[in-house]
Amino acid sequence: MAVLKKSFYTIFYFAALIFFLAFAFTTFQQLHHWAGWFLALCFFSLAIAFKGHPLLKGFVFTVVILAVVSLAMYYPHYFKTLGQYKTTALIIPAMQVIMFGMGTELSLKDFADVLRMPKAVFIGIVCHYTIMPLVGFTVAKLFNFPDEVAAGIILVGCCPSGLASNVMCFLAKANLALSVTVTAVSTLVAPIFTPLLMKLLGGKLIEVNIMDMVWHITEIVIIPIVAGLIFHYVIRGKFKWLDKAMPYVSMIGIAVILVVISADKSEALKQVGLLLIVATAIHNLSGFFLGYWSARLLKFPEKDSRTIALEVGMQNAGMAAGLAIKMGVALAGLAPAVFAVMMNLSGSILANWWHNKDPDAQQRKRKNKISHP
Repeated sequence: MAVLKKSFYTIFYFAALIFFLAFAFTTFQQLHHWAGWFLALCFFSLAIAFKGHPLLKGFVFTVVILAVVSLAMYYPHYFKTLGQYKTTALIIPAMQVIMFGMGTELSLKDFADVLRMPKAVFIGIVCHYTIMPLVGFTVAKLFNFPDEVAAGIILVGCCPSGLASNVMCFLAKANLALSVTVTAVSTLVAPIFTPLLMKLLGGKLIEVNIMDMVWHITEIVIIPIVAGLIFHYVIRGKFKWLDKAMPYVSMIGIAVILVVISADKSEALKQVGLLLIVATAIHNLSGFFLGYWSARLLKFPEKDSRTIALEVGMQNAGMAAGLAIKMGVALAGLAPAVFAVMMNLSGSILANWWHNKDPDAQQRKRKNKISHP
């Protein structure tokens, strides 16, 4: 049975290769109306193949995201409207569903963890709301993007950490309790810090109304999370199927947001896409690097250092996209779209690399080096 299962997944590696070769051929022949389908099928085949590998299955969601974004970029007309309905109207409800899903996974115990490890939570949040906004501001200045695009980069940096960081922390053998707590607290304080930081760092690029932004964050993030918490204590457990479905609903919500933004801004993405990919890569990877080494310099254990790195580097890009829409700054939604794909890809790679390096063994090795220089 195990051999059959392995053979089943191996078939999809070959399928991915065939689809990639078909993509390369059709691209070379400038048959772009076919190329997008072959690229998406290549990614979908890889996703199925990865599912059968213990080390690669952490990349499945990331590869699916690449597949659907590829379709949106090649064939945006399929995703811009549903009949007479403009799909950008789905972004806010999708974000609210994701935040509701986050709320259903939380409990009062998660907030009690703040009292149990206050230093780690405090440092995680301070690093998050200093490193990412400042790096975002620096990157936006260095690349000299149009004001709205630059504002989008800063906006991503000013948002709290996203749900994906919790998944990556689990894969990276990091401190999952700390990850969930930092995500929850950074999200709950977002109505204070995100508008203030955005006004300070991006106020010259776009108009930032602090009170409007506070309400938008409350509407998109806080109310759904509170509703999810109520669900957790009042309804959860009574409908087992719903408990199992919520994580998948959240993942579908993330995919919907990325597809809609990519399709809606496909032309603008093609014009600044390559530079924006480089800019968001620098932003994202700087968050991982500076978050990790800030924790190391403050003598945190390896597990906590990994957690803070992932919490700092992985932003709630969906929230940034929703805020861009609410603020009426259309092009500011470009950076969140690119950042979301980039952080899922780089986060998956980093988490899987750490997965093969036991954090306790690394910690002991580090202590031995200090004891025996």
